[in-house]
Amino acid sequence: MTDTESFPLQRVFNVADLKPEGVDFTVETTPEERAALAAFLDLPAIHALTGAFHLSGNDRRVTVRGDVRAAIVQTCTVSLEPFDASVHEEVEVMFADPELPQAEPREPRDPESELDAPDDLIDGQIDLGALTAEFLALGLDPYPRKPGVEFLYDDGVAGNESPFAALSGLKQAVSGNKE
Repeated sequence: MTDTESFPLQRVFNVADLKPEGVDFTVETTPEERAALAAFLDLPAIHALTGAFHLSGNDRRVTVRGDVRAAIVQTCTVSLEPFDASVHEEVEVMFADPELPQAEPREPRDPESELDAPDDLIDGQIDLGALTAEFLALGLDPYPRKPGVEFLYDDGVAGNESPFAALSGLKQAVSGNKE
């Protein structure tokens, strides 16, 4: 996502507009944006996509909390049929001015209980459209399966004969030929 000019979903928030009590920001998508994002994520369709966020902090460090909800169409990895699915992802991301010094931890950190390192504020702005798309992508099932579809494997071997039984039969046939 280096070329922000061509990314299909952009909603830029200028952190200079952040109020002491915080700011609520909702990303509502247009049909054109959803179609472009569906193509970008290789999805058959995105019917609805919304990001609801609360931004708090100051112009040098901002915390974004909220959620991303989507109604999408995915392709079943078993039957290759399209089916409707939904995505709901909780969002909690911190952004910081890259020029801010990072405090050194005094004791070892528990990686399970802490947020990742802050993302960089770029030119005092946060693209909440890109954040919405990122959390949608994170919420996608990498191996989607249409409800009710099962994967049934048939190896072509009749009955419950194991591969070792077939090898045993082959061994007997070979040793029978030597006599």
